[in-house]
Parts: sequence; C-alpha cells; structure tokens
Amino acid sequence: MPSSPHRALRALLALCTAAGLASVAAPSAQASNGSGPTAVVTMGDSYISGEAGRWLGNSLTNSGSRNGTDRAWTGSGYDPSRVYGSTAGGCHRSDTAEVKSAGPIASSLINLACSGATTKNVIRASQGGQAYKGESPQADQLAAVAAANDVELIALSIGGNDLGFADIIATCAKDYIVWYSYCHDDQQAEVDAKIDGVMADVAKSVDEIRAVMTAAGYAASDYRIVLQSYPSPIPRAADNRYGESGWTRTNTGGCPFWNADSDWARDSLVPQLANRLKGVAAAKGVQFMDLRDALQGREVCAKASKQVTSTVPASATTSEWARWIDSQSTQGLVQESMHPNAYGQQALGRCLALVHARPTGNHSCRNTAGSGASGMYLTAG
Repeated sequence: MPSSPHRALRALLALCTAAGLASVAAPSAQASNGSGPTAVVTMGDSYISGEAGRWLGNSLTNSGSRNGTDRAWTGSGYDPSRVYGSTAGGCHRSDTAEVKSAGPIASSLINLACSGATTKNVIRASQGGQAYKGESPQADQLAAVAAANDVELIALSIGGNDLGFADIIATCAKDYIVWYSYCHDDQQAEVDAKIDGVMADVAKSVDEIRAVMTAAGYAASDYRIVLQSYPSPIPRAADNRYGESGWTRTNTGGCPFWNADSDWARDSLVPQLANRLKGVAAAKGVQFMDLRDALQGREVCAKASKQVTSTVPASATTSEWARWIDSQSTQGLVQESMHPNAYGQQALGRCLALVHARPTGNHSCRNTAGSGASGMYLTAG
C-alpha cells in the first residue's frame, strides 16, 4: 500500500534535515498529525534510559540470583542483555525503562535515551551536537521516528550529567569513606558555577526537539514535550535506617554519605535542579513533571524500606526502589549506582502514563507508602 502524503512528506523532510538542507521547510498546510502509529518517545540520560533496571531491590548476597534481585542471572551466570538487550554495556535501555513501563499509552513506545548522555548528545549534529556510544545525536534519531510515527508525547530527562551529578555522588561518597569530611559546601559552589550554563543547554535541547518536529511536518499542537526532573536516590538523614558512625552505611546499606550531605542532596541539590528545570519548561512552553519526591521512603537506606534477604523477598511494596553504591564492585556495574532500579522505573513509568492522560499543566508525581507502581499519583506542580 502506498504511504500517505503526510508520511511521505515527513520522510522527505527528515531526509532533508539530516542532510542539512535547512532551506527546505514544511508547508504550513501539511503541519498536522500524520497517519503512522501513535508513539511516545523518551530522550535524554540514564534516569530515563533505564540504567539499573537489572535490579529488584538490593541484597548483600553476592552469589547466584542475589536473593532474586539480579534479573541478569541465567541459572549459571549473568547476562545483562536479558535486561538491556543490545544496549548492554552501552546506553543501558532496560526492559523496565520509564516508557516501557508506562503501559499501552501508544502503539509504539520508543526509547532514544542513553546512559551518560549530556545535552550535546541530544542536539542535532548540524547544530553542534555529538554522537555518543556509537549512536547519532538523539534529535537526529528523532527525525526518523517522527517521520515513521504519529508522535504524541516526548519526555526529556537531561542536564544531570552536564551538571556532573555522578561526580558529585562520587565525591560525597569518597569524602565519607576516605576523607571523613563534608562535600556539600564545595559541591554546592560547583553547582552554582555551572547551573546557568546547563539550563541554557537544556533549553537548547528543547528547541532542538521542536525544530525536528516542525521539520517533520508537525504543528506545535500535534504533540507535547514533557521535561522531567530527577528523583532523590538517598533519604534525608532523619529517614536513614543506619547510624552515621561506623561502617554500616558503607558496607551494609550502600549509602556512604554524612547526614549533612544527605540533607543537602535531598533538600537543596535535588530541589534546586528541579526548580531550575521547571523554569526552563515554563520559558519554553512545555509541560513539567517533578520527580523530586517520587522515591520518598523507597530510597537506598530508607527506614520505610528493606533490603532483600533469604527471608525477605524482593517486593515492590517493601524493597528499595533505587540501586545502592556497591563500593566493592561485587555486583554488576558501578555506573548503575544511585539510579531507579526496576521497581523505581516501573513507578516512573506509571508517572509518565498519568501525565500522558493530563494534556495540560505541571505535575508532581509521588508514591503511596506500602504500594507498588499502581500507587503513584499526581499533584499539581
């Protein structure tokens, strides 16, 4: 069957965009929804790609299935591709990634996000963007997706790596384990020095998505962009089930942070980033999904959650929803640390589904204590 005029136009425009033929513009009469399968697309970094989706809670058992927490266990060894597919060791797009856990919200659920990505890996190559882990910039990938599908919603999580979030975590952990000093003072200064530039690049990423969609024949009313913030993977000091002194936070809990640094991360850093991202969303006219409280009570070492043991099975209602820091590197990859695990990703997928059903407004997504992903709910944000 011949392709529809809209789809043929989108394919041509996507080809021209990829070739850098900026003089070819979409006729305004064609700027409407296409006839391809409906699609929801996720773009950005590890917090939306599905990093740490290998894990169902955290267990101190280092052998076998790790008390059922390790989804890569084959019965005789470990195969991360069971979770990450062909992106194992690379972009880490897991089978429980946010868009894959959102349910049947569209015919196609497409994950373009890549663990470790920064804004320069979202921006088109023609605009200075860079390929990453063997893949073209995500906006260039979006052009092909937009041509072949009727894209309804694009969720974007980006800026954390530009800000050096992983380095902040590593520094704070090292200051606890090695130097017995606080990290929040010098790290706050680093954040303050970078954040204006990072937000400008996040704004440019949104502009790039808009430009690709316009070039593919979409009107602004044909689709939505949802910019989301980051959940805190560690609790406030008052909510930590391990004492600040001794080695339990490091060797047992996998949350090696001082109380003052934990409170700074939970009540200053995460909110600061969320509030600035919300400002970008407002300036660019896109929706905002605030995830700062999404893992409340489910964080690594949270009093309201438990580690998995031989007598406490993995459970979305009792287990931690974030991956701990495996300081001895005895389980999986260190890069999975401090990311939402399979349970956390399923919860964020539910958040995405809820926002998909709310075409306007900003929303904050939270969990219900003692409930799994089905207990996620939205409040005005």
